[in-house]
Amino acid sequence: MSTPSIRPGRTVRAAVFTRPGAPVEITDVQLAAPGTGEVEVAIAAAGVCHSDLHVLKGEWDVPVPAVLGHEGAGVVTALGAGVTGLEVGDHVVLSWVPSCGTCRQCRLGRPWQCETVATVVAPGGVLLDGTSRWSRDGAMLHHYLGVSSFAERVVVPASGAVRIRRDAPLDAVALVGCAVATGVGAVRNTAGVEVGATVAVIGCGGVGLSCVQGARLAGASRIVAVDIDSAKLRTARHLGATDTVDASRVNAVRALKAAVPEGLDYVFDAIGKITTTEQAIASLGQGGAAVIVGLPPAGFTARFDPLALAEANQGVLGSNYGSVDPQQDIPHLVDLYMDGRLDLDSMISARRPLDEAQAALDDLAAGRSLRTLLTTGGEPDDASRGVRGDSGARRQEPLT
Repeated sequence: MSTPSIRPGRTVRAAVFTRPGAPVEITDVQLAAPGTGEVEVAIAAAGVCHSDLHVLKGEWDVPVPAVLGHEGAGVVTALGAGVTGLEVGDHVVLSWVPSCGTCRQCRLGRPWQCETVATVVAPGGVLLDGTSRWSRDGAMLHHYLGVSSFAERVVVPASGAVRIRRDAPLDAVALVGCAVATGVGAVRNTAGVEVGATVAVIGCGGVGLSCVQGARLAGASRIVAVDIDSAKLRTARHLGATDTVDASRVNAVRALKAAVPEGLDYVFDAIGKITTTEQAIASLGQGGAAVIVGLPPAGFTARFDPLALAEANQGVLGSNYGSVDPQQDIPHLVDLYMDGRLDLDSMISARRPLDEAQAALDDLAAGRSLRTLLTTGGEPDDASRGVRGDSGARRQEPLT
């Protein structure tokens, strides 16, 4: 791919990743106007995710320098040519899978596997036309997963800005764009957990807690949460887990088999370490399925006994972005939150200004947080009606 030309643009603050191991730089950058099929969004809040940590540690190879962040929500502030279905002032949740709608996978109803996204947005660090809207001092910056939400404003493909109801608080629903869609979607879409099924979730971070909630919403009879952090296990109980396993004190596989002697129907690995993937497979009952939701560093392999897997009629499923259709599933998840059936607030550990992005990443790496929201404080007046504390519209109901 040839080096894209640099387009002039407005100045915004953003968190720039320059090299593995180095802290992100909070600096002024230039953001060009949206091109054809793109929109500009003022970010109200961005969630800090383990995927960002993988990049920061050099465990995933991405082009640098890049503006980080892939989970966020905000207000549409400008439209590029040819955009339909969105208007300036719309409240949106950002999706890091801005599906093209025309490739083979999209035509088959699998927008989460869009071929254009897989070959351009993620590895290329550019948007769908192969160019970037970011620059600094005349030099190109890369996009991260087509979102780059650690910034005051972003330009994204229109299909990556999913319109939601205006009474939903934009800070809380930022989590829906990645953690919640991934976790709930893995349960409901990838695995198709049935009413009465037995479920375990290994790892109670943002994605794992979303898996717990997805299992509760699906009507699972047992939901066993596994983690090494007692505070996260308490949160898992609050969100619907029926049992907990402190893996810092006991062998996780033996504890899961003791908790559900007849065997687990589904075990979700929401961490993505090789050890947790192997634990998920080893904990299955007859006909069970291990669902790999958390993403490991590149190049690692897990071990399992294929004969035992075949004899027990078990399966291993990979779940990319919860197998969601963002345009359909994201608004539905926001509705569940506003109806009091999905708890996002308990998953938010803290809110920090954008300038504290590195501190938020450090907290996540040290296990001190579930989800930290980075807020810009600069959203336009239209956004204020959907920021926490202003709408008061969410119904406070028990999680059932």
